[in-house]
Amino acid sequence: MTIGKNLSDFLSKKESNYSKYFKPTDSKDKIFEEQVINCIKTVKDPEIPVNLYDLGLIYKINVEDNNVEINMTLTNPNCPVAGEMPKNVGKSIESLKGLKSVRVNLVWEPKWDKKFMSEDAKLTLDIF
Repeated sequence: MTIGKNLSDFLSKKESNYSKYFKPTDSKDKIFEEQVINCIKTVKDPEIPVNLYDLGLIYKINVEDNNVEINMTLTNPNCPVAGEMPKNVGKSIESLKGLKSVRVNLVWEPKWDKKFMSEDAKLTLDIF
């Protein structure tokens, strides 16, 4: 009898998602996806001199009523800073006015591939 293994069987059991809720404010500011992207672009991979957004590690950004949810991945599931990257992404957007909550989910499907990288990232890393 063969027992199937999942990727999660090999990953660190440390918390790899990030959530934070903020006190309600009277702010009328509306958060837009482009603002979230600009914040994420300030977070760089510690081993590669390119931001996580241009590396293609951000799979989904959902902004609804100033609640932000992000799905992201890593280039490699064995990344030594896997538990820190969602936290870094979440903290990058915490300064947005009117933010009610942020949730960053670390996901592994689809598996990351260099085809997800922006053209700028490919040029920076000399990947064609």
